[in-house]
Amino acid sequence: MRFLVHRLLHSIFLLVGISLLSFAFLELAPGNFFDEMRLNPQISHDTLVHLEKQYGLDHSFAERYLAWVRSAVKGDWGVSFAYGSPVAPLIWTRARNTLLLTGLAMLLSWMIALPVGLLGAAERGRWLDNFFSLGTSLLLVTPDLLLALGLLWLALRTHWFPAGGMQSLSSSSAHADKLKDVAFHLMAPVAILVLGGLPVLVRHIRAAAIDALQQPCIRAARSHGISRVRILFRHGLPLAAAPLVSLFGFSLASLLSASLLVEVVMSWPGLGPLLLEAILARDVYLVIGAVMLAALFLAGGMLITDCLLFAADPRIRTEKLA
Repeated sequence: MRFLVHRLLHSIFLLVGISLLSFAFLELAPGNFFDEMRLNPQISHDTLVHLEKQYGLDHSFAERYLAWVRSAVKGDWGVSFAYGSPVAPLIWTRARNTLLLTGLAMLLSWMIALPVGLLGAAERGRWLDNFFSLGTSLLLVTPDLLLALGLLWLALRTHWFPAGGMQSLSSSSAHADKLKDVAFHLMAPVAILVLGGLPVLVRHIRAAAIDALQQPCIRAARSHGISRVRILFRHGLPLAAAPLVSLFGFSLASLLSASLLVEVVMSWPGLGPLLLEAILARDVYLVIGAVMLAALFLAGGMLITDCLLFAADPRIRTEKLA
């Protein structure tokens, strides 16, 4: 229990620090949302002053931050300048789409990377391991943006899959048809995220499996005539569980950051396009809300990773009890 409380407090302090830094960086940025309105001669100076007072831009940094904290506690997360409504409903709608995209991509990435990494470790130095190493090296040096643009070009030229969006305008109103349409639109962005994150996962899984297969207990299992497949999955995989659980949290962070770029390129209605739109419009509270939600996902993922690591590695439990 002490371990979980410690990790929870650590996550809370991390979120507070991110919120302060976000406010500070936006405070240092030149201009605000109403600068473009000043160029419009039809909008009077008094109107602009009233709007700035209405949204609290005439207050100090500390006053605005405390007001945002009170709004976050209420569940509003501030008020968007562009939409004139609370930030929370705006970002939660987009967050569901981002979670759908990243969750499916992470599931597929681990389903592919786990057997490939284990087989690469079992066939270390042989042709299969060399083939996997060559493939991961090629993907590793290819930027995610290039992958996204390449698949976008392929979609436009071949029409094998949609070039963007989440649903077709001509999609049926039936529930099953909507699910098929969303799944069809998920193909390209999920493929980009899987191909972008797969090399790192495969290499880390391979390294952890090689280290596990060199343990004395594995050599003892080989001496008893146990098959290679059983040694690999029944004995080697549990030994490599601790570093792989730690890798899960890292992959979640990298996948979430990569998904923002992919969403913009592929026009997926997630947090990425909303965040870009808010940054260009200098919609302060919408930017902070999107950043904090991404940080909340990351902190939650790391907390889950710590709990899994605590359950999987008895050395951590022994150390905490001591």
